Amino acid sequence: MIKIVFLSLLICFTSGAFAAETCSRIATVNYQEVIVDPSSTSRGEGLRFYLEKDEKALELLNEYQLENKPRWQTAALSTFGTGLVLMGVLRSNSDSNTGITSKDSLIFTGGVFIALSYLISKTLKYKNEYVLQKSIDEYNKRNSPRIYFSPFIDIQSDQNKLGIGINKEF
Repeated sequence: MIKIVFLSLLICFTSGAFAAETCSRIATVNYQEVIVDPSSTSRGEGLRFYLEKDEKALELLNEYQLENKPRWQTAALSTFGTGLVLMGVLRSNSDSNTGITSKDSLIFTGGVFIALSYLISKTLKYKNEYVLQKSIDEYNKRNSPRIYFSPFIDIQSDQNKLGIGINKEF
């Protein structure tokens, strides 16, 4: 039962991302493609050359980059979950099999903590993409050339992902 839960969680969390992949994010500026994220540690840095022309846009870009840094809270939560899973794996079957300290309970609870940490991290990164979009919008209000970029995946163009929804054409 626990193996099925872990396998399904693994499939759910690795099958799709909320925002576009780091290396594939491209913005169009003056009919040229610009790589938005030159590396995974400096997300949005490819647009800095343009966004630093506008004070408000630069401030939002800096906020975006600050919020994209790893948080100690999610790291602590996943570490605690990993510790619970290891305790459950190392616990012998002859020990007490009831209560919250049973082998299955420890493994399941640790898996829930790891999954919760992953979900929190992905949700915060997804919500932070609006800050980058707002930064680009602020730049486009007062400056040129315009930056054309959407940090979110277009379900129509991404054929490798699974999406559920209603599609209507008129």
